[in-house]
Amino acid sequence: MTVSSDQPIIDLRSDTVTTPTPEMRRAMAEALVGDDVYAEDPTVNELQAEAAQLLGFEAGLFMPSGTMTNQVAIAVHTQRGEEVICAEGSHIYEWELGMMATFSGVVPRFVPAPGGVPDPEQLRRAVRRSIHQSPSGLISLENTHNKAGGTVLPLEVIRGAREVASSEGLPLHLDGARVMNAAAALNVPVREITQHFDSVSLCLSKGLGAPVGSVLLGSRAFIGRAHRYRKMMGGGMRQAGILAAAGLIALREGPAKLQDDHRRARVLAEALLNAGHDVDLNTVQTNMIYATIPDAQTHVDRWAAQGLRSSALEPDRVRFVFHHQITDELLERAVAIVGGQAS
Repeated sequence: MTVSSDQPIIDLRSDTVTTPTPEMRRAMAEALVGDDVYAEDPTVNELQAEAAQLLGFEAGLFMPSGTMTNQVAIAVHTQRGEEVICAEGSHIYEWELGMMATFSGVVPRFVPAPGGVPDPEQLRRAVRRSIHQSPSGLISLENTHNKAGGTVLPLEVIRGAREVASSEGLPLHLDGARVMNAAAALNVPVREITQHFDSVSLCLSKGLGAPVGSVLLGSRAFIGRAHRYRKMMGGGMRQAGILAAAGLIALREGPAKLQDDHRRARVLAEALLNAGHDVDLNTVQTNMIYATIPDAQTHVDRWAAQGLRSSALEPDRVRFVFHHQITDELLERAVAIVGGQAS
């Protein structure tokens, strides 16, 4: 069966697939701009200041991607030859193409993270001080944890990690690509999460719905050093206010939509389970679903022919990610497709 040409595609491959809203397009067309490499783009400056205020930091720096904000943070925090302590399955290792080694000359040291949640005591035990080993330079957490299924770090774990970092004299970075999803799931202001970190990477182009961009947050001194590394990585975007204008709308309006994304993900997860697919509902905490399905690509291809796009990230693992452009009507069709009831 193939999808009818008059039916919209249900694209659940990622929350990065959204297109700019009409409000974003108008803001982009009307944005005041300047040369951001000279820190003279007023719209970029507004976005950076607003993101910093919202997450509780002194300053922010707009960049093209979350990979760049994470890797710039690593470069600022560490010295060559050091280790970055991170949870197993962390995005900074799994999907950032070895950049911490290539650019910063550091390597990861993984700690176990069942369900994406490391034990603070395991973080402490991973710290290295011996002359015979690479010294620890940074602790990095991920919230929500992508590869674990979009799971949320409990606040007590974050507080425990902060205590470890402080007592060991190490900076603590958050890959907060979807930290707004975590805040929505915990029903707390995002500052309740971010206040414990020395730096945070916030993605605007995932759940928040902007077409491009991430913001790195930290102290003024930290962001001052980050400017150099952004330029080294080719992140000087000149009149970037055109993009920042959409980012401002995403930052202001996107968080209110996340609870609906989470609700819809839960509905589809239950439908997959009812259809006989292996889904751990305990991991469906935000806008993601990971289903264990043998011969995953065959199922993905069959569903795609019916108008539902998903991702076979492993031979037996399929990911679905909800975003604000998936309505309840599209959800209903998705449920029918995975249940084998689509017409």
